[in-house]
Amino acid sequence: MFKNLSLKVIIFGFIFTFFSSFGQSFFLGIFNSNIRNELLISHGQFGTIYASATLCSSFLLIWFGKKIDDINIAKFAFFVILLLSLSCFFFSQISSISFLFISIFLMRFSGQGMMSHTASTTISRFFSKSRGRALSTGWFGLSTAEFILPVLMIYLLTITDWRNVWIGISIVVILFLPLASYFLVKNLAFDSREIEKEKNFNEDNVKQWKRIEVIKDFRFYIICANMLAMPWIATGIFVYQSFILNSKNWGPYIIAQSFMAYSILSVITLFFAGFLIDKFTSRKILIYMNIPLLLAVIIIFYFDSPIYSFIFLGLIGITNGLANVLGSSTWAEIYGVKYIGSIKALTTALMVFSTAFGTALFGILIDRGFSIEQISIISGLYITISQLALIFVRKRLNPINL
Repeated sequence: MFKNLSLKVIIFGFIFTFFSSFGQSFFLGIFNSNIRNELLISHGQFGTIYASATLCSSFLLIWFGKKIDDINIAKFAFFVILLLSLSCFFFSQISSISFLFISIFLMRFSGQGMMSHTASTTISRFFSKSRGRALSTGWFGLSTAEFILPVLMIYLLTITDWRNVWIGISIVVILFLPLASYFLVKNLAFDSREIEKEKNFNEDNVKQWKRIEVIKDFRFYIICANMLAMPWIATGIFVYQSFILNSKNWGPYIIAQSFMAYSILSVITLFFAGFLIDKFTSRKILIYMNIPLLLAVIIIFYFDSPIYSFIFLGLIGITNGLANVLGSSTWAEIYGVKYIGSIKALTTALMVFSTAFGTALFGILIDRGFSIEQISIISGLYITISQLALIFVRKRLNPINL
């Protein structure tokens, strides 16, 4: 039964991470131009609204996300699904700045926040020895969406209005996800765990940290500084992809096409990351996570040819693949799984907050005349400083054994 349940948990995670894409910046950024043209707002205004709404969603996520530790996962998933479907429909009705704010708030909270939180927390809690491989397989869902959806959306926008696209998404969510969740996790209990092949492997011997204890641990902030680099930088790039296209004089579809390189390398990295994490632990792999991202901002600084768009997004995809798995497995390794829902609610909220920061920062810098090359310098400095801090404490990241 548990072997079958393990597969169901992974499939559940795959589906939920796929559908979390509707609240992710790479997806919402596709509709940036349509919305700005209808509401007659600038890049900076859009960025400020996007950032403010995202910030509000992160605060709510801290409270609501921890409920996953107290509520049956099937019931919890149903509420998240219902919220996502309603949010997608609401997004299709945007007609003013206030509507835009509320719509982005709902999409960021339900999609990027709660859908991914539900998937990663469920997998992290259920799996232990093979957590890395399970998380990497589950996160294939988002990588699959990143590969398929940008090109699909560009095509749909050529044959129908963007509002119709969002109505269609809302219908698909409410028809498909409840049935999938019912068949996959209806028998999943809080104490359900994978069967360990190694009898000497017992994660219960690790101290189970409460969220209040985690907040007082200095290691948490250094790891977070590195974990948050990818969300805020990538969000700025995805949301303002039209600005990058104009700055580099690339064709209108170059970045949408380059997302294929991003997705392919994300998937390849996810595949290898799971095995590497299970063999060497997340704590040892973490230090390499942001190196490709640093190379990406160097690429965008130096090169203007359209071919470098594929290299640029490909490198971001490598960091994304590592970050998706490490963002869940690292916390479970260091702080245990008993309160992982509460801890993940906080870290997911911080991740959402960082995307708000990235959107606001990019928008403000763009409106003040900064070039994409100057923005890449700022991004590179942040990555370098956080990376040096992590190198300094890398030997102190082991869990505390009881």
